[in-house]
Amino acid sequence: MSNDLPDLRTMRERMLAGQPYVTDSEIAAMTAAAQQRMAAYNACDPTDAAGRRGLLEELLGEVGEEVEVRSPVYVDHGDRISIGPRTFVNFGLTALDVAPITIGADVQIGPHVQLLTPTHPLDAQQRKDKWESAAPITIGDNVWLGGGVIVCPGVTIGDNTVVGAGAVVVSDLPAGVLAVGQPAKVIRHL
Repeated sequence: MSNDLPDLRTMRERMLAGQPYVTDSEIAAMTAAAQQRMAAYNACDPTDAAGRRGLLEELLGEVGEEVEVRSPVYVDHGDRISIGPRTFVNFGLTALDVAPITIGADVQIGPHVQLLTPTHPLDAQQRKDKWESAAPITIGDNVWLGGGVIVCPGVTIGDNTVVGAGAVVVSDLPAGVLAVGQPAKVIRHL
């Protein structure tokens, strides 16, 4: 069997499989619908707890009990994000969920954190042709991400880990450590 057979999957199927894809009309429509849900959530009265919860459940794939996500929040699709119970997300989260983003229970996410699953080719022509892919992000239970933390594609952060403000997490972090810096490095066990 030849490896030169054409890939007959849709771009959406390729995207969901974590394979390189180009945004087409189907993906653009999914993104537009998510942007509408995101705008509704961000515009909701912050004192309307029931309304905000309903809109958050429409926006995200899974939302545990007692989750608080302060507006504004920015997503690509929303439905590929799951947030465990009792998690708090401060203002300005950017969660680009081309690949799944899994946030555990009892997580504390500081303001202006970025969870970035998309990645682009190093090859200039492929970038010019708008190819991209993504790798999932997993954040364990009871993690604290300080303000301005950036988590890059494919990263897993273990349970009970603290990531200091402004850190850029480019590789996995084990459970129960304090990591700081750009790139984030473990400086001690907790």
